[in-house]
Amino acid sequence: MSTATRAPLSLDPRVCGRSVPSSDRTALPSVLGGDLADIGTAPRLLALAALNEIRGHADGRAPDPAVFTEAARLFAVATLDGESPQDYVDRVCQATGLTSSAVGQAVRDLVEEMEELPATTAAELPATGFGEGFDTRWVPRGKVFAAVMASNHPVPNISWVQALFHGYNVLVKPGSRDPFTPARLLAALVAAGLPPTKAAFLPCSREVGEFLLREADRGIIYGGEKAVATWHQRESVAVRGPGRTKALLDVPADDAVMDHLALSASFDGGTRCTNLSAVLTTGPVGEVADRLAERLGRLPSLPASDEGATLLVVNRARAAQLREQVAVLRAALTDHSARAGEEETVVELEDGSFLLRPVVLSVDSAGHPALGTELPFPFVVVAPWSEADGVAPLRDSLVLNLLTDREELVEAALREPSVRKVTRGRVLPWTAVPGIPHDDNYTQFLLEPKGLVAQG
Repeated sequence: MSTATRAPLSLDPRVCGRSVPSSDRTALPSVLGGDLADIGTAPRLLALAALNEIRGHADGRAPDPAVFTEAARLFAVATLDGESPQDYVDRVCQATGLTSSAVGQAVRDLVEEMEELPATTAAELPATGFGEGFDTRWVPRGKVFAAVMASNHPVPNISWVQALFHGYNVLVKPGSRDPFTPARLLAALVAAGLPPTKAAFLPCSREVGEFLLREADRGIIYGGEKAVATWHQRESVAVRGPGRTKALLDVPADDAVMDHLALSASFDGGTRCTNLSAVLTTGPVGEVADRLAERLGRLPSLPASDEGATLLVVNRARAAQLREQVAVLRAALTDHSARAGEEETVVELEDGSFLLRPVVLSVDSAGHPALGTELPFPFVVVAPWSEADGVAPLRDSLVLNLLTDREELVEAALREPSVRKVTRGRVLPWTAVPGIPHDDNYTQFLLEPKGLVAQG
């Protein structure tokens, strides 16, 4: 991480293309110790002024799609606002604890998703032509969009880029640990030809971010259960909370299956909302949990900058918090990671960061309250499942991976409203193509159909 010895970067809100220096400042700590950046935060009055200015420029017209293709290219390869691609990777690694390989993959994923926006739109909207003079137009459901982002991974920032693509003017509250991704994306978009009046970048408190959500026509919020709980009933806000991705293991647990489960849990350090956090099995719970713990225990304890690193690192304060939280769970449940030699949840590295080791626990019931616990690193709870349990223990899953030949269970899972996506067989939870919903049809959340009937 080559930025470790540099002076903290200063980053301020940007409104309609201009920087707005703020006297309200907050330090962004580095996982290596010390401060990485000095962030100017927008108080409510500045956020209100930005909202009014953004709304004054909003016309609902979508930019040229070529802007997003060029912005994707610039995001990956260009020096933007004095920041090289490597500077960006280093900063995100230091701020979030993601490995450099994970951030590099995130860049590639964002580029691909931006390039695929036209294909995603076409795949998620039905045909609009109904004969000569009869047409349906898909138009934005409003003009102003607010995004309250998290910091677990850069890729969710595609959500507000997609709103821009469809014609919204956008206000972005970045995650507290990753202001760098939205700042760089906006710089790339403006350099590619996006009118600067289409967007505002507003580091701010959660309270100010929620004010923007209430005032915007549409919005999206990311966060933990407490952060998103009050937004589930608001039709204008898309809620992206805990993923609680689960797997049902109902086939022989051969090496290929166990490798699949381990990768599902550990990819990108276990930071994605689609990382596996629970396994329900018809087989021997202890054996499945022991084998999974043994596989995850092979992952190396390396600094995030190392090319071979896979696990998340955090700073000292966050490490202490997570160590205490996991200690309570390890004491209450059967600890299979300890059996595999993983005695410590947190390992202090020579560079000053603290690495989070995988944890696999088991419970004796499919209804145990620990099932579905999510932590920001490879953390899996294994539980028994029988046909009598039915679909109930599989509920509340962003992704449900079914390793089973029970056709009726697949159909039941697809009909269960709280299961948002089903994968079958050794399919990684985040696998998708344009048109496969991540959590409902997001294009139709942004757009609404209007009839157009014209005389021939």
